[in-house]
Amino acid sequence: MVWNVGSVMDERIKFIGVVLEGLTPFSVACEASGISRKTGYKWLGRYREFGLAGLEERSRAPSSSPQAVCDELASRIVACKRAHPDLGPKKIVSLLAVESPELSWPSASTAGEVLKRAGLVTARVKRRHATPSGGAALVCGTPNELWCADFKGWFLTGDGRRCMPLTIADGHTRYFLRCQILTGRTGFEQVQPLFEACFREYGLPERLRTDNGPPFATVGLGGLSRLSVWWMRLGIRVERIKPGHPEQNGRLERLHRTLKEHTASPPETNARRQQQAFDRFRAYYNHQRPHEALGQQPPGALYTPSGIRFPRRLPPMPEYPGGWTVRKVKNAGRIKWRGNEVHVAQALTGEHIGLEPVRDGLWRVHFINTAIALFDEKRMKMKPLPKEPVLPELEPC
Repeated sequence: MVWNVGSVMDERIKFIGVVLEGLTPFSVACEASGISRKTGYKWLGRYREFGLAGLEERSRAPSSSPQAVCDELASRIVACKRAHPDLGPKKIVSLLAVESPELSWPSASTAGEVLKRAGLVTARVKRRHATPSGGAALVCGTPNELWCADFKGWFLTGDGRRCMPLTIADGHTRYFLRCQILTGRTGFEQVQPLFEACFREYGLPERLRTDNGPPFATVGLGGLSRLSVWWMRLGIRVERIKPGHPEQNGRLERLHRTLKEHTASPPETNARRQQQAFDRFRAYYNHQRPHEALGQQPPGALYTPSGIRFPRRLPPMPEYPGGWTVRKVKNAGRIKWRGNEVHVAQALTGEHIGLEPVRDGLWRVHFINTAIALFDEKRMKMKPLPKEPVLPELEPC
């Protein structure tokens, strides 16, 4: 039951007056005021203890909250946010729990309220998104099953020099393997030594995913470049994303955004200082920064180097199946075929290819374990293969 419509305070005073007058039975007075006997006794007891002040409405908030955060913990949450502006409440709580596991840290939502009161949280702008496709994202089950490589777009350091960082990361653990500045050309001669140093330190991946730009790929048959041919000779399976679809390398794209926020907004005064900033960020990202997709662990807690070590010399070419025709690609990327020179790919100069008979006058051309073209013997011409299936996306997490 509730009080009759009108001023609630006036109704309570009127009820108390009727009861204290003693001329009306208590139950009748409660019924006339539209309240239960239990409520009537409650207000009568408050009036006798506190007078008219006891008839005022009291706050329903508890006198103490189990979610309340002591000043010490709140200060450390705020300090952590100031030190790591890119981290949200979940990562901040995880990071602090690793630093001081003996303390009882609050939930992420409570930490978020602490940051909101400190003015360190801004509401996200809601954006409309297109309906996602039904394709499942690729799952990398173990470290070094798939590495992702790319250039993080060029920018100018404070001295006006062009800076183009090469980035390499493990697809499963997100471990940031390499972030190396190139200030001039980005061809095979400049990039190959960086990959070799990475392979020597961490071993070889099973697969390596890149975009379709140089030096990773060319517009030639199979998209082969000198760099990708070298990878294949090392036993690495090469994957290339579909042009215009960076989401197929989404984990590296997300890493690039975080890298820019920490190290290039604004950039350092020169390339040497910029490289130092990249090195500091890589150590922080790998060994301190919690990652939600990894159970709030840093990538370094899960990554282990590959068991496939970098060889001292290139392994011998595998033998092609019996019944295939084998040709060595000679100068300018050409092979000899029945007295004619047929262009295959410049990047394959010095390598052996296998030609698999398909039907009369048509051959499928292979390099190691990858089909790269169709050879029309009647026209003495190499033709591109039908379009490859689209790679699964690597979701940014």
